[in-house]
This record gives sequence, C-alpha cells and structure tokens, in this order.
Amino acid sequence: MNAFRYSSYDYDFNVVALPLSFEEATGTVNRFFAQQEGQDDNYTLQANVVGEFATGSINHTLLFGADYIHSATNVFTVFDFTPQPLNLFNPVYGVAKPSEDTLPPFGGTDTTSNRWGFYVQDQISLFENLKLLAGIRYDTIESKTVNLPGQVTQPGETTQNDDAFTPRVGILYQPSKAVSLYASYSESFTPNTTNTETGQLLEPERGKGYEFGVKTEFLDGKLFATLAYFDITKQNVPVTDPNFPLASIASGEQRSRGVEFDVAGEILPGWKIIANYAYIDAEVTADTNPELVGNRLYGVPKNSASVWTTYEIQRGNLQGLGVGVGFNYVGERQGNLANSYQVNGYFITNAAVFYRRYNWQFGLNFKNLTDVNYIESSVGNLRSGGNNFGEPFTVIGSVSVQF
Repeated sequence: MNAFRYSSYDYDFNVVALPLSFEEATGTVNRFFAQQEGQDDNYTLQANVVGEFATGSINHTLLFGADYIHSATNVFTVFDFTPQPLNLFNPVYGVAKPSEDTLPPFGGTDTTSNRWGFYVQDQISLFENLKLLAGIRYDTIESKTVNLPGQVTQPGETTQNDDAFTPRVGILYQPSKAVSLYASYSESFTPNTTNTETGQLLEPERGKGYEFGVKTEFLDGKLFATLAYFDITKQNVPVTDPNFPLASIASGEQRSRGVEFDVAGEILPGWKIIANYAYIDAEVTADTNPELVGNRLYGVPKNSASVWTTYEIQRGNLQGLGVGVGFNYVGERQGNLANSYQVNGYFITNAAVFYRRYNWQFGLNFKNLTDVNYIESSVGNLRSGGNNFGEPFTVIGSVSVQF
C-alpha cells in the first residue's frame, strides 16, 4: 500500500489585544497589541507491504513499512510592550487599534524538518483464541531553525537531530467467542513543531503506556462493550507559555491513568447507541518547578461521560425518518498547572432529526438545547488568555449524497 498527502495552512491573526496580566486587587487586565502570521506546509509519503505465512502450526501476518515527512513552518510576530489597561468592573472602551505596520517586530522562526520512519510488525496466531503482536519502529529527524530577529528573538541558526526506537507488544486471549481479554505496551516519539519565546525548537515528546481490558459482545454481535485500564506517561509535553501565549514551553513529565468504559451497537432494529464513561487521574510527575509536581493537569476532568442514541423507522411510509438525543457531561477541571483556579463542569443536551432516502440524507442537529453557559477549555493561564467558552444553542442543517 502506498499513500501520499500534502497539506498547507496559512493564518493571519490580525492585530489583537492580548491579555497578559491581571491585577486581582484592582480588577485591571493589562493588554498588549500583537499580531502573528505564519505558514505551514507538510508532505507525507507512506509505503508498506503485508505478507502472511506459517511456521508449522503458527500463523504470521508480517508488516514492513516506511514513511517520510517533510515540513516547513514560518512564523513571525509583531508586539507592542506598551500596556493597554482595562478595568473589568468599570470598563472604558475606545482604544484605537493600531495598524500592523506600526507595531515593533517581536521576532519569529523559519523551521524545516525531515523525518524518516521504518517499522516492522508481526501478528502471531499461536492458537485460534490466542494472538500475540510485536513490533518496533525507528525514527530519525533533522530540524533546522533560522531565527527571524526582533525585540526578543535573536538572529541565529540551530540544527537539531533526534532519533528513537519505539517498541510495541500486545496479547489477545478469547476464553469464549463473546469475550476477549487483551493487554498492550507501547512507546512513542513525537517531534515538537512549536518554538519557545526566544525561537528555540522544543525537544521531541516521548512517551510510554500500557493498557489492559476486556471486550464483550451481546445480542448476537450487535452490541459491543469495552472496559479498559490505561497508564500513559509523557515527557517534554508542549504547553502554552504562561507569560506569552503565542509561544510554547515544555512541561517535564505528565502521567494519565484511569478507567474507560464504552458501549456501542444496535439494541433493537433501528435503535442504536454510543455511550462512554471515563475516570482519569492526570498529574504532573516531574518538572523544573517542584511546586507543580503532584498537581493535576489542566483541562482534564476526573469524570466525563457521554451518551448518543438514535432511532430510525425501519418500514412503512416513514421509513428512513429518525431522531436522536444525547448528552455530554464533563466534570470540574483545573485551570492551570499550578492548580490555582478551577473550571466548572458542565452538562449539555443535544438532539437531531434526520431522513434517509435512497442515497440522500437530510438532517438537523440541535446542539446545547438548553443554551447552557459553560467553559469548554482553558488555555492554562487565567491571566494570559483565560478560558474558551462553549457554543450556545446552535442549529446545523446538512444535506449529503453518497455515490
């Protein structure tokens, strides 16, 4: 199998007033005019071959593959260090937004990288109900960053070379046709594409994790359920710089572990359901700032759940007409790595009406039916960017056709 992909992304944030500091005693937020623009081009090529053979009574499915990724990223920022104060409790508006050409250059980066990956994997069927999987991948990457000088970014050029072997193993055992027990262990290597405030490229993110669980089937294979425990640890995770949200820093080590339960399938003819519950214990396990060790990761709730169910009429004049209803629940989350403030949880209800006829489908989706005000995510710092609010009550219409 061969695959090729090309993607290009251009953005221009225009001139915005960044809130970088907040004086709690006076209720004053200090904003700074800034603008950032950039371009990101990526080329990806992948090729692999699969072969099946047997060694005696043991069957093998062997996979060999290679991939290549070339990326070129250009980012430049202009920034005015003159604060524009605004009192949140007695706001006075009317500050004129300056032209982009009048803002001093903050600096930027021009980064190119080439990544090669080679992998091999063998799926071994020891018995009809016992399967093993073992694989290994090798990655090598070379990145070159040219600093575009400004007030903070100094001119210069740096080259970064990294490589890693990442193994993967797993086992699947079926004590009966409807029940499967599994366990797996894997490591990861992910080059970072973000830069620090001074233009330095972050070290690659590395991780390892294991998972084990049970999968079951009900209703003659029409309904599936999975219960899993996972434990994932990552180093050099990029997070938004709390002092400058247009740049990134690396968090030392983060660990997420917990339990996830999923149900999906068809309960009765035309009645389908997808449900999920997750409990996640996510914390900082190592950092250059010892006060952060043991804190929860921001934006990750301990408890979250969702249900989506639909019913479609199967016969008669209204055949193809269906309705759907569901909810999303997200528990309380920490707002930053320091755990100095919390973000409330939320519960939203969604619905849908759709109609299928031949190869056509018409639909109306109703999001946040009760128009709940909620915070969907946090950028990790209350004083520099704050929180992102979720969508209000929204109606989306769609028409699709399949060929």
